[in-house]
Amino acid sequence: MGQWVIMIVAIEGPTAAGKTSWVTTHHSGVAVWEYRSPGNEPDRSTYPGAAARFWAEANAGRWQQALDTETAHGLAVCDTDPFKLHYVWGLWWLGEVDTVAWEAEARINREYFAAGRLGFADLVLCKIPDLDTMQNRRAGDPTRTRRNFDLHARLAAPLRSWYETMDQIEPGRVRWALPCDGSIPDPPPPRIDRSDPRRFDEFLDALPRR
Repeated sequence: MGQWVIMIVAIEGPTAAGKTSWVTTHHSGVAVWEYRSPGNEPDRSTYPGAAARFWAEANAGRWQQALDTETAHGLAVCDTDPFKLHYVWGLWWLGEVDTVAWEAEARINREYFAAGRLGFADLVLCKIPDLDTMQNRRAGDPTRTRRNFDLHARLAAPLRSWYETMDQIEPGRVRWALPCDGSIPDPPPPRIDRSDPRRFDEFLDALPRR
């Protein structure tokens, strides 16, 4: 772990991809755990502005945890990306939320980038299993309810597109596996522009059009 100096790593994938298990097994001491909503968040369709602010605040809290953990240990490993705008983008891509909701969250997230309260991880490890694998993992883990499993499984396709776009813009920042030994081979250098809103704009402009 000592070789990874000043680095934030995000572990991503759809539901039942094995993210939490991988982080728990290999990096629990430097983990930033996924945000678990208490269930009182504003509805994205009815209150898009309030929902955008709610989720930006939740994700900004995790980003700060990642920065603090990185400062303390030289490495932070996040169980899902603190920059989780991909979730509402995926919902919009699937037609589950309207353009107003998507644009509200994109606008608020850019505001948080400009304020340094959100940013891009230095590296993303993304694993996207096939549907059968996700279903089998779900069935084999009775400790997790995985509500809205079908919707979250459908989000695998836009999630892949999101990180493929990131990989195209900055090759080497995304890897498509969770190594069995917990290693992070050949990590890229830390970013110097994690919260640059211009980089945010470049990325969003490069995303596929629906």
